[in-house]
Amino acid sequence: MAQIKIFGLKSALAKNAVSLSSAIHNAVVEALSYPPEKKFQRFFGLEKSDFIYPSDRSENYTIIEISMFEGRSIETKKTLIRLLFANIEREVGIKPQDVEIVIHESPKHNWGIRGLCGDELALGYKVEV
Repeated sequence: MAQIKIFGLKSALAKNAVSLSSAIHNAVVEALSYPPEKKFQRFFGLEKSDFIYPSDRSENYTIIEISMFEGRSIETKKTLIRLLFANIEREVGIKPQDVEIVIHESPKHNWGIRGLCGDELALGYKVEV
């Protein structure tokens, strides 16, 4: 399971949402061996007054937070981060300088999905990659 939140200026996200969504999802599918049909993303477009960031970032500054089951190797998570930077630059045109990524992991039993605790779910994919 991976839930993804994308934060940025409302104006930048409005013009980049479709390509950004695709770039992020393609990285998740490739790095985590994630089923392509499992896409869970939420975009949070903020007004300039609500999104404070350093002067060395542009108006395309984007924060990506990924919440997922624990179990992936360090190398898998690094691969995901590298793919996110590469895909976003290539497919959206946002430079790595303007992207920040954080991965939050938690045990399956801390999740509730489709009426079950996460550790009781029958998943169609491996988490330990």
